[in-house]
Amino acid sequence: MTYPETRKDEVIDDYFGTAIADPYRWLESDLKADPAVAQWVDAQNSVTSRYLANLPGRDAFRDRLTALFKNEQSTTPLKRGGDYFFTRNTGLDMQPVLVVRDGETGAERTILDPNQWSEDGTKALAVWAPSEDGKLVAYAIQENGSDWRSIRVLDVQSGTVLADQIAWARFTLIAWAADGSGFFYSGSRQPDESGRSDAQVDNHAVYFHRLGTQQSEDRLVYSAAAEHPLLHTVDVTADGRYLAIYSTALMGGSALSLVDLTLPEWQVRPVIERFDHLSALVGNVGTKLFILTTDGAERGKIVTLDLAAPNLVFTDLIEEKPGAYLRLASLIGDKLLLSYMVDARIEVERYELDGKAAGAVRLPGAGSAGTFSGRPGDNEAFFTFTNYATPKTVYRYDVNANEATLWAGSDGLTDADRSPGEIEVEQRFFSARDGTLIPISIIRRAGAEAAAPTMLTAYGGFGIPLLPAYSPQAVAWVQEGGVYAVANIRGGGEYGKAWHEAGKGQAKKTVFDDFIAAAEFLKREGISREGGLAIHGESHGGMLVGAVVNQRPDLFDVALPGVGVLDMVRFDRFTAGNLWVSEFGSPSAEDSFNDLRSYSPLHNIKRGENYPAILVTTADTDDRVVPAHSLKYVAAIQAAEVGPRPQLLRVERNAGHGDGTPTQKIIDEYADRWSFAAHWTGLR
Repeated sequence: MTYPETRKDEVIDDYFGTAIADPYRWLESDLKADPAVAQWVDAQNSVTSRYLANLPGRDAFRDRLTALFKNEQSTTPLKRGGDYFFTRNTGLDMQPVLVVRDGETGAERTILDPNQWSEDGTKALAVWAPSEDGKLVAYAIQENGSDWRSIRVLDVQSGTVLADQIAWARFTLIAWAADGSGFFYSGSRQPDESGRSDAQVDNHAVYFHRLGTQQSEDRLVYSAAAEHPLLHTVDVTADGRYLAIYSTALMGGSALSLVDLTLPEWQVRPVIERFDHLSALVGNVGTKLFILTTDGAERGKIVTLDLAAPNLVFTDLIEEKPGAYLRLASLIGDKLLLSYMVDARIEVERYELDGKAAGAVRLPGAGSAGTFSGRPGDNEAFFTFTNYATPKTVYRYDVNANEATLWAGSDGLTDADRSPGEIEVEQRFFSARDGTLIPISIIRRAGAEAAAPTMLTAYGGFGIPLLPAYSPQAVAWVQEGGVYAVANIRGGGEYGKAWHEAGKGQAKKTVFDDFIAAAEFLKREGISREGGLAIHGESHGGMLVGAVVNQRPDLFDVALPGVGVLDMVRFDRFTAGNLWVSEFGSPSAEDSFNDLRSYSPLHNIKRGENYPAILVTTADTDDRVVPAHSLKYVAAIQAAEVGPRPQLLRVERNAGHGDGTPTQKIIDEYADRWSFAAHWTGLR
């Protein structure tokens, strides 16, 4: 390959006596504002486009992905004022639209259509919330995949967008006051225009916006000075009495504070002040709160708390369940619905409000059930269900009868070209280096037994689990004759806090060991054929891919790191990176620096080794993991002479970290990634 020429500067930093060269630091400049960086990216994209255009399977993958995306997707509805609000994508819409249904079976109409907001579909509807009476909807607009949001308010009946406008909302939810007078949201003060794309997350706070007023008049409800930067998100209880404020430093949990909105003066009352345990307000009955917590129960339990009591006393209601991790809980009707994760799949149990077991909820199959949405005292709830073979489907749940019925979507694709019956899923376990058994899901054509080109993925960070979910991308790979494998490695949240802690901070190398063990398992068991193992991962998963390729370039044939955190020496200097110190450790601390330096994908490229074929993907508006990570990594690996296979960069324009990406951009990106992988694994 002939790559574009890349400028190298003499930049050397001293870290605790260790000299670290950073010749490509100039690529950290905003590529939308720096002509030199933009020109370099254009040259890289040109080389990549010419290469991909000659791959034989590219059009076939694009056609197959397009067919697989032709499947209606809806979110669980929110019932407000007797109407049901939800989003829907009929399949190939660039963006989902917001729909209101008049009663459970009444007429439907679209009230917000982001597909009309921009010609290329790069303006998206982010979070949204209807007022309690269903007359208004506050909604956030996302542009080009950025994490910044602007918030507007829609009059549902007339379709009029009110004059109210909020700018610079970030990492926010929206929660209405019960009387509809305004809403709560989260945001940061406006950063300098010169640094918007890489402005760090700081001064994050909760505000209340009263309808009909200017944003400058918004009431500051909560902010906190802390050792680590904090993110704050909000919710209002179903009865409208309490505002719940969750504060997290991404340390594996969140603190919980409450505001009694019935009082004339809003006082923030800390309820749980630790950041290293999960805390979630499940619901309330008057002053009695039901809280999900991992404090004293690393796999989760339910406790109660009476705010009317003179002292805050937590009482265990539902104890930790052996062999299961309590991930979600809802208070609906007169029942507590608890969603447990068992071997990377969801099981739902029912309990009375006094803590007595009341049986299980029968799900449509083995897979993932989303949060049950509903209200205390209301017999109706909704949830989504999906697995690797079943597209996400919405079910209505009758709490008293303990029965679920189909509400929206399909419980199976009928088009023969897209039939989930063509694939089968098998969960197996492999042994990690230390003997720990780790689940891995293997998806392939029904009846296929011979070794085949295999695509392996994992995440392994921030306590985030990979649960069974339908993916057109995965099914496309399988329908072409490949195997798709998902490894539930440590660092994620599949088995609770201990599973996360085992791959966090100075234990991060366990994540790489687990992933390498998964790859070796696929080869040893004859699942992946020789010369046919590809790996992909995004964000933290992109870092994982970059790290294991450096450690074992002989093990993999293709690597697809997407929007990855690849410079572990400087990650904390950009956008949300200062929040990730709790996951990775700080480059400013010597012990942490030595760990980070030892596995940083950018700093451990083995010059002269024979590397797999690599296609790095990122986006120009990614202000969560800035594109500089990918740009610097590609510049370094192209200069390292790592064998005859290509090392290419694909930078998507007018897109971000993933949220809000138009459907067509997703299809085009995966057609490129999959055809590249298929070529170098022999799938095509």
